[in-house]
Amino acid sequence: MVKPTLLVLAAGMGSRYGSLKQMDGVGPNNEAIIDYSVYDAVRAGFGKVVFVIRHSFAKEFQEVFSAERFGGRIAVEYVFQELEYLPEGLAVPEGRVKPWGTNHALMMAADAIHEPFAVINADDFYGAEAYETIGAYLKELDGSRGRYCMVAYDLNKTLSDNGTVSRGVCGVDAEGNLTSMVERTQIERMPDGQIVFHDGGADEPLAEDTPVSMNLFGFTPDYFAHSKSYFAEWYARNSGNLKAEFYIPTMVNKLIGDGEASLRVLRSAAQWHGVTYKEDKPALMAAIERMIAEGKYPRNLWK
Repeated sequence: MVKPTLLVLAAGMGSRYGSLKQMDGVGPNNEAIIDYSVYDAVRAGFGKVVFVIRHSFAKEFQEVFSAERFGGRIAVEYVFQELEYLPEGLAVPEGRVKPWGTNHALMMAADAIHEPFAVINADDFYGAEAYETIGAYLKELDGSRGRYCMVAYDLNKTLSDNGTVSRGVCGVDAEGNLTSMVERTQIERMPDGQIVFHDGGADEPLAEDTPVSMNLFGFTPDYFAHSKSYFAEWYARNSGNLKAEFYIPTMVNKLIGDGEASLRVLRSAAQWHGVTYKEDKPALMAAIERMIAEGKYPRNLWK
């Protein structure tokens, strides 16, 4: 049975957080969120981790997150996302400085991944259950095309106490497949306890258990060819917008809408943890301490 690969999107510097938060210590021995992600992936049977990074911090990153750090338990590769890394015939529009988005970052790994793979954000703590769930699904997809998956969380387990968040709100059919994914911004819990999003108009309520995407997707390698092909179309429509981004949900919605792929929604009852704001870090560190006390993680992760 093939071992899936973990693709870690680590090229973002975290503008709101104000530092290279992918490398910020949150564990008792200065482990980063990435350490826990890789640890959980190893336990779930993943065979390789591929990091998408930028040349500007490559040396620093590679010195920290190497195969040696992980005790040789998993193969490690690095690929690079840069503004000018575009399909042949396309050029960076004058004045463009913003990265091209998560699906563009994913495209950078096309030559490094030839097996089913999961995609994660470097700064999200997904939990062991999520890796076990998606790993088991991906192991059954070797040789498949157009059968993708994602892990969805209950909205109420993905909020921050320190500000609003953006989440991909998922529509799911009776068979458990994704029908739509809509990005909702400025989601927060109001003083009356209700969860709402403020997307420019009147406040709209959302149910506590609304399934939302935290960018934990599973794909087979054919997804790279779809992405490269559609990026040219997307670029033609959006190159004039210097802030437009080519997101993973953009590509997923396109493939589902065209009937070229299905995406199974794997539900997780776990509590998601992340560091959207600096003030989120103490809560994450406390949660890790609780999980260590419960025996979910060793105190010295890689010893």
